[in-house]
Amino acid sequence: RKRNHTKFEVSNMIAKTAASMMMLCASGAAAWAPTAPAQLVQQRHSATALFSSATEKYTMDGQEIRGPLTPLGNLVLVKVKDTLTATDGGVLLPDQSKERPTEGLVIASGPGKIHPFTAVRIHNPIKEGMSVLYGKFDGRSIEYNDDSCQMIRDDDCLLYYEGVTMKLDNVYPVRDYVLVELDVDESLETNSGVVISQQVVANNNPCEGVVVKIGEGRMASNGEFTKSPVQPGDRVKFRDYAGSEVKIEGKEYSLVKMVNILSSFNAEVAEAALAEAAAGAEDDES
Repeated sequence: RKRNHTKFEVSNMIAKTAASMMMLCASGAAAWAPTAPAQLVQQRHSATALFSSATEKYTMDGQEIRGPLTPLGNLVLVKVKDTLTATDGGVLLPDQSKERPTEGLVIASGPGKIHPFTAVRIHNPIKEGMSVLYGKFDGRSIEYNDDSCQMIRDDDCLLYYEGVTMKLDNVYPVRDYVLVELDVDESLETNSGVVISQQVVANNNPCEGVVVKIGEGRMASNGEFTKSPVQPGDRVKFRDYAGSEVKIEGKEYSLVKMVNILSSFNAEVAEAALAEAAAGAEDDES
């Protein structure tokens, strides 16, 4: 009798175990069935990406390298733009033939440099896909994937923008740079129609103009920004030869660091004072 009872318990346990396994298989199949195609597609895409990255070739200065260039610290890899400018006679001249900053498209950029004293990482504001304006003699020229490129620092960038060409709407000064619209004296127009900036002929006088845009500010050692001492609309004077001139939408501008600004005052207040002085002079003459 005991033997029969033991056999009954064993068979009962086997039946329960089999039923539980069948239920688990059914629920697992129901849960797996809808997601199986998505998982297969994802695995296929991952395998394709790995295969394409393994088969794609990269070259630097004519020699093959094992992978894409990855800038470190605050370095930025820029593909030089060969933008053409039309003269009055219809002749196209490359911008590189002129004494002006150089434009480029950012291919890759580093995360930012680490401050040597505070060990705080200073973030890099320049990101992949941006277009930047930098000094003509800044950085090191390299040939990357048969393209003329430049390896520069984020400190070398004057401004950045998104799009094909620079416009006043889409340009942004980098960090402590200030975009100043230069004063142009209409009386300094030559016979051929070329307008000469007033600062070109007045070398002994400080350059001046109206602030159009300002950057985030000067970066401190703790990673925080010091606000700009000037605001858009202020009239400023800055040191001679301290600015980098750039032409945007046919107007002359200069990019100046905040530390090179000598003085500032509100342009509206200055214009009102000049108008009041002119009105007083007319009253005195009458």
